[in-house]
Amino acid sequence: MTEEKQIQTFKVFDKYDLSEVKVEDIGLRSIINLTPTLVVKSQGRNVMKAGQARVNIIERFANRIATAGHRSKKHKIELGHVTGKYYKNMRIFLNALDMIEKKTGKNPVQVLVKAVENSAPRDEITMIEYGGARYPQAVDVSPLRRANLAIRWLVQGASDKAFGKKKDITQALAEEIVLASENNGESFAARKKNEAEKQADSAR
Repeated sequence: MTEEKQIQTFKVFDKYDLSEVKVEDIGLRSIINLTPTLVVKSQGRNVMKAGQARVNIIERFANRIATAGHRSKKHKIELGHVTGKYYKNMRIFLNALDMIEKKTGKNPVQVLVKAVENSAPRDEITMIEYGGARYPQAVDVSPLRRANLAIRWLVQGASDKAFGKKKDITQALAEEIVLASENNGESFAARKKNEAEKQADSAR
């Protein structure tokens, strides 16, 4: 007789099933971590090379919320509703996922992954120096940077929509993720991706 082994599948915070989430973009499959776990909290242990790829995509979003107002390595905008506290940032993001589930009727993590895929640029420009002059040069974007740029733009777009407005960061984040998953032109992240790729095309 053969004994059937049942492997218990954890849902994230006992709410969202990650086993049914699919990453369609081949370049991002190794970067977007969807390992089923009950509580996504790595305690900052992933400090090795490309360690961010080992961090669950939900935790990476929550960590980025803590620096939502940062632009170009400068602390230009300080937002009172986001702090460095894991619990507060994760609560904001989980509430946004609940709003996405109510609005779309789909698995919110799948909507999130689709938003990252639609917001990840494939090429961008860098400056090279030749003969004392600087020229823009189109380069391909690595998978890890593609995901990081997409997450950054999604959070920054939500931050801009909530800063000084009646809409709070949770509502703005849910709206930005849904718009990006639909590849809507009103999405800040989708616009930034298109701008980066257009600049790269003109620099070839």
